[in-house]
Amino acid sequence: MKTLTLTFTVASRAVALCVGGLIMLTVAARADLKWEQSTVEVHPALGDKQAVAHFKYQNTGTAPIHFKSVKASCGCTTTQSQKEVVSPGEKGEIIASLNIGDRTGQQVKTVTVQTDDPNPAQATIILTLKANIAQALEIKPAFVYWTSGEQPKPKKISLKAAKEFPAKDITVKSNSQNFESKVVPGKPGEWTIEVTPKPGTQTGAPAVKTATPAAIPSPAAR
Repeated sequence: MKTLTLTFTVASRAVALCVGGLIMLTVAARADLKWEQSTVEVHPALGDKQAVAHFKYQNTGTAPIHFKSVKASCGCTTTQSQKEVVSPGEKGEIIASLNIGDRTGQQVKTVTVQTDDPNPAQATIILTLKANIAQALEIKPAFVYWTSGEQPKPKKISLKAAKEFPAKDITVKSNSQNFESKVVPGKPGEWTIEVTPKPGTQTGAPAVKTATPAAIPSPAAR
């Protein structure tokens, strides 16, 4: 009786052997980390100190995978990984937290994740956190100044409160004794600040320094 041996290549790592009519398949184990999404957009509420994004994943492969490093793009963002080794079938997440501070508008931060996946195309992945941070008060312009020789006439700054910021009134404190500031109420949630140099105040470069910004608003009632 003759024995026939056949060899096949499956997925570049699988070998099929047929010996005496018996077929055996051998498939090499491999990790496969799947991310639910690599970009997460968040909208923190007014007053929140951090913008937090959750990047969820699952190992859909047949071998464990190790996290070698998880690094944020800047010092204002911290990261937290639930585990260092992800077994086949396991789920988890990496948490990225942006310290808001005085930041407003859209902030984009990245997290670079490196694993021991033997496939270079999958060993490194970039996660992106997009935080849309609401501004309590919209201020236009951000500061006022007077050029050299310019008449010390009043200049105006417009303020508008965000819907999530129920301010009923504001007070204004000048950062220089050389300027006077007055608040003029407008529509609900809107104000105009009139800034005027005091008599005898010299305009030009010195005035620019003392009046940047010339008036700092703060909510008086919420």
